Amino acid sequence: MTINIGIVMDPIESITPYKDSSLAMMIAAQNKGWQLHYIQQSGLYLKENTTKADFKPIKVFDDNNHWYETGNLSTINASDLDVILMRLDPPFDMEYIYTTYMLETIEQQGCLVVNKPASLRDANEKLFATHFPQCCTDVLVSRQPQKLRQFIEQFQDVILKPLDGMGGQSIFRVSPTDANLSVILETMVNDGQHTIMAQKFIPEITEGDKRILMINGEAIPYTLARIPAKGETRGNLAAGGTGKAMPITRREQWIADQVGPTLKKMGILFAGLDVIGDYLTEINITSPTCIREIDKQFNLDIAGQLMDCIENIKC
Repeated sequence: MTINIGIVMDPIESITPYKDSSLAMMIAAQNKGWQLHYIQQSGLYLKENTTKADFKPIKVFDDNNHWYETGNLSTINASDLDVILMRLDPPFDMEYIYTTYMLETIEQQGCLVVNKPASLRDANEKLFATHFPQCCTDVLVSRQPQKLRQFIEQFQDVILKPLDGMGGQSIFRVSPTDANLSVILETMVNDGQHTIMAQKFIPEITEGDKRILMINGEAIPYTLARIPAKGETRGNLAAGGTGKAMPITRREQWIADQVGPTLKKMGILFAGLDVIGDYLTEINITSPTCIREIDKQFNLDIAGQLMDCIENIKC
């Protein structure tokens, strides 16, 4: 069957094609003969109780120099689409939430939105991991500097991170004797206005921050270890990490099995679990990446598997 699929994403001209997971998804959908509709966040709007989308028909290519061609701008009732992929990168701000409200009205009219808009709102990528305490290291979530100091004093070596960032942005590794600890805490909590997460440092980060990709609650049997650059504690590829694909370990599969049923129940068809050593650290559901790196190293078609899953749901 022919499926009309919309992709809500950041400007396609600014992506890095050889490693962009959204492009991989579009290529996989196009290979099935589906009709692609490229939508920017500003192109969604509500008029007379109907969510509409300004879109451009798009063709995509696996070519680092010429990866897309678009047609003329048109408008469609978004509910006339069969599927919408929500692929906007964080930050998760109020504009993002407003977009999920509009996507929810489309979903109510029979369009499959990947991932489910209500779950995008409910499952903060940092906090959601704490729903599975059996998988996590010691964690504190607070906006109180004194409580954060006590946690740092207790565990000595701690990672501090904002709850709404991505790509390793604004992440600090601190200790009780850090000369800059006060200013780091003051800046991150913004005089008690911003809640942050503190995690006990996991030294196995030197072996990589593993990304496990999940499709409809099932793990892809290969992970991407994002290995920090020399002198770094962040494995994120955006922070200079190096990606090395490898088979999933028994512990990583166990973590995936713990999380998978909840993802499926919440309508989260595509997710990325972040694992360091033996511990789950984050669950990414907004725009998980690493498809192309794993595909290339193990000759897979992960985006194709996702499109097969979507097709089975729609048929």
